[in-house]
Amino acid sequence: MSDTLKGIDPVRLEVIRNALVAAAEEMSITIWRTSRSTVVREILDFSTAVFDAQGRNIAQSARIPVHLNSMSDCLRTILDRFIPLDQWNDGDVIVTNDPYSGGQHLPDIQTFRPVFVDGERVGIVGTLCHHVDVGGGAAGSYYANATEIFQEGIRIPPLRLVDRGVLNAGVFEMLLHNVRQPDETRGDLNAQIAALGIGERAVARMARKYGSGSLAAAMSAILDGSERMLRAALKALPDGETSFVELVDDDGQSEEPIRLAVKIIKRGETITLDFEGSSPQVRGPVNNTPAMTCSAVYYALLAALGGEIPANSGCYRAVTVKLPEGSVVNAAFPAPVAGRMVVNHRIATAVFGALAQIMPERIPAAYYAISYVYALQTTNPKGKRQVYFDIEVGGWGGHARGDGASALSCGLHNNTNAPIEMVEAKYPVTFTRYGLVPDSGGAGEFRGGLGLVREWRLDAAEGSLSTNFERFRHAPYGIGGGEPGSLSRTIVTRADGSKLSLQSKVSGIPLKVGDTVTIETSGGGGFGDPARRDPKRLAKDLADGLVTPQAASRFYGTEQAKEEAA
Repeated sequence: MSDTLKGIDPVRLEVIRNALVAAAEEMSITIWRTSRSTVVREILDFSTAVFDAQGRNIAQSARIPVHLNSMSDCLRTILDRFIPLDQWNDGDVIVTNDPYSGGQHLPDIQTFRPVFVDGERVGIVGTLCHHVDVGGGAAGSYYANATEIFQEGIRIPPLRLVDRGVLNAGVFEMLLHNVRQPDETRGDLNAQIAALGIGERAVARMARKYGSGSLAAAMSAILDGSERMLRAALKALPDGETSFVELVDDDGQSEEPIRLAVKIIKRGETITLDFEGSSPQVRGPVNNTPAMTCSAVYYALLAALGGEIPANSGCYRAVTVKLPEGSVVNAAFPAPVAGRMVVNHRIATAVFGALAQIMPERIPAAYYAISYVYALQTTNPKGKRQVYFDIEVGGWGGHARGDGASALSCGLHNNTNAPIEMVEAKYPVTFTRYGLVPDSGGAGEFRGGLGLVREWRLDAAEGSLSTNFERFRHAPYGIGGGEPGSLSRTIVTRADGSKLSLQSKVSGIPLKVGDTVTIETSGGGGFGDPARRDPKRLAKDLADGLVTPQAASRFYGTEQAKEEAA
């Protein structure tokens, strides 16, 4: 590791680092303010980043870790296999969504633009947006019955969407002709292109102000600085080997659980994570490509070690990830991958479970660990086709310093809540319940956070529901004697009062006017022996309705709880 900090004023270096982060944040704000779909504008399922002239991730916005940790892999794949750097021109925009060309899954469209100053390339800026639909066998492009990626939507190989500042209108229209919501897709793609322009100008200003050579040296120093900080954090941990196994419910097409096995070997300033023993790739669409798996690994490590470590490509240099080929964590083409977050979240909790054996005071019990994605295809009163797409969350695990957060999205996906008032104004649904699920947090000295219930009624004549859920069979684990969190469930209550319990991953479930869909998400696991819980905390839980007297009597065994339960 070269000492690139030598000769660089540390104050100027920190100014440049923060300016690069600000450029990524400015791009993020541009997408937020100019996008069209609810998944981008309200749920904030997008990310932005700045790369150096060689394509290494230097700075990123505070958006989606699972995006940001893999965008540099996508860019590197484009440069190595498709469009070398010497073929990038000023004003170009390169686009792709192909998981087997460095992407994530087909709804995630990535765009990159080079930054030139006086004919010299000084950086690259990038955006990634989750688009509401990219075709395929189900609205929202989460097709539970997919057995190959060709059934999941349109694949975009790395190509020029904009060539030297001129939009490739043919490619643009081809994309729009293959999606169910072309107006929203058009708006979101335009937002991505606009954000790239904002980022390009910001990085170019820095290059002109400090000089291209000084900016390049600062970028290298930023990477080396993050590497040093991560290595120091690793060195402070005891050496050793640990392992952990997580079980995913299923792939949506069989009842076989999916095994995620990780072995961690920590030596000095380095760490190796070996996923040998994980299940072979599965038939259903929950497989991960290496870029996806590594993004979850990097997230888990930075969350556990990070502190003030700036997240960039330098962080990854001390980390080795071994992924068996043809496995669910390293699937081979053309395996379907649309529902990859089913496995991806659990890769993170498997890593956390192994790290808890090294640093038990830092690692919480398991969180809900699934992006509860669902899509409703229906029509509005004017007969126009609509796709209502949403992502729900659950409870976080208790930890050594307190209870887990309830119904909170952060960490690997970091989405936000779609306000029900906005959803009702745009789509033919009426919400009938939205709140926390009592007793869903695992009991412990520090209780797990609660999951949520989100319930809505269809007001259109008919609709079709698809879900990509998890935690119907394997609950979030507790730590140190804590109890697991609750399981999830989805129930359709027909207009006539009959009920239908759905499996976790479904597509094309028919709905009629007056049918109600109830989604309950998992709570987090508990931390520590429930017998050690502070009576004042339990009393407040009972008063707030977060824990019922029956559950308090069962898990905590207090006299007050027993009396109230009786």
